Amino acid sequence: MVGSDTSLNYLLRNRDFLFFIIGRFSNVVGVQILTVAVGWHVYQLTRDPLDLGYIGLAQFLPALFLFLIAGYVSDKYDRRIILFFCNIAHFIVVVMLMLALWGEYNDVRIVFGILVLHGAARAFFHTAGQAILPNIVSTEAFPKAVAYSSSVNKAAQLIGPALGGGLIAWAGDWTYYVTLSMFALSALSSIIISARLKLEAPDKMTFSTLLGGFNFIWKDKIVLGAISIDLMAVLLGGVMGLLPIYASDILNVGADGLGIMRAMPGVGSLIMGLWLTQIVSPRFIGPSLFISLFIFGFSIIVFSVSEVFWLSLIALTIYGASDMVSVYIRLTLVQLATPDQMRGRVSAVNSVSINASNELGDFRAGLCAAGLGTIPAVLLGGIATLCVTGIWFRCFPSIRRIDGFEDVEKRTK
Repeated sequence: MVGSDTSLNYLLRNRDFLFFIIGRFSNVVGVQILTVAVGWHVYQLTRDPLDLGYIGLAQFLPALFLFLIAGYVSDKYDRRIILFFCNIAHFIVVVMLMLALWGEYNDVRIVFGILVLHGAARAFFHTAGQAILPNIVSTEAFPKAVAYSSSVNKAAQLIGPALGGGLIAWAGDWTYYVTLSMFALSALSSIIISARLKLEAPDKMTFSTLLGGFNFIWKDKIVLGAISIDLMAVLLGGVMGLLPIYASDILNVGADGLGIMRAMPGVGSLIMGLWLTQIVSPRFIGPSLFISLFIFGFSIIVFSVSEVFWLSLIALTIYGASDMVSVYIRLTLVQLATPDQMRGRVSAVNSVSINASNELGDFRAGLCAAGLGTIPAVLLGGIATLCVTGIWFRCFPSIRRIDGFEDVEKRTK
């Protein structure tokens, strides 16, 4: 493991961390551009909004079925190689999509099948990407590395869709060539990471080994609390899926206003992430996690009842900023509390819980909105988030007593 200097200069001198950041940024941008481009072209082919839902489903289902295997593989093999081959798989997927969309057999069912392969590669990439970061930075620098990595990820999520839309408008089919270059850059950045990863390979793949992540999470109350509170908060507090209704029928700001609203959580996350990178030795970690979740829930309540556009934008910005604090603390706690030989399998469970909570959160919000109305659905989601945060505060005293990240680090030594 590298030196103990936790300053920005240390991270800038750490070539492996820089290559990791470049690889992650280019991969996320590539995925975002590809999602925008495929959605546009599929809709042009079918004019069926349901097909847009199938695009998301085709990318999510592989993660749901493969996350146990992805975790085992990330603990068994060199995580750099996994990231490299995942990007190569993405590259091949783009080529296949180009052939499918530009050829005479442009059946959307073929496109959905190709996207399943894309989703499978993402499942392995996300798991290995979470697990590798503690291998390339010092333990002392890890919290700051998480803050920078999360900020870069949010920046990519903001830049990617905007770039994808611009490329579709101005460059047409050349959009896919840009996507190919993003995945090629990510693959190159991943493979030239030079850290010596001394993984203690798990036993041969058995059902018990695959479930090792679940067993560890259940026994470790800090990890269990950190992962489960994210699952519940996002499941109950999701609002992004209902933004089109707010833009069209409640705030009356149209498509332009919808675009601004969708961007504001990302803006809040990015600003907060950059601020977190400036904190040298964060204190009161446990209480801060619960405070951020209370703010998260309160911002949902404010947004739900707001009929003023600027107030809604502020609420969404706070929504994103408080979520970034929660993500920063939870990711750091989970990685520091998990032994390296278990990080892949634990990261796999964490990744699928995050993805599931986002997907199911939008479904929960839509279902409640259909039955109760949009405003009551979002309002009840915010109130439920506050209630769950209070319950977890009482049930997981080991989390609320954490002062510094070093308290968690000592447990794994």
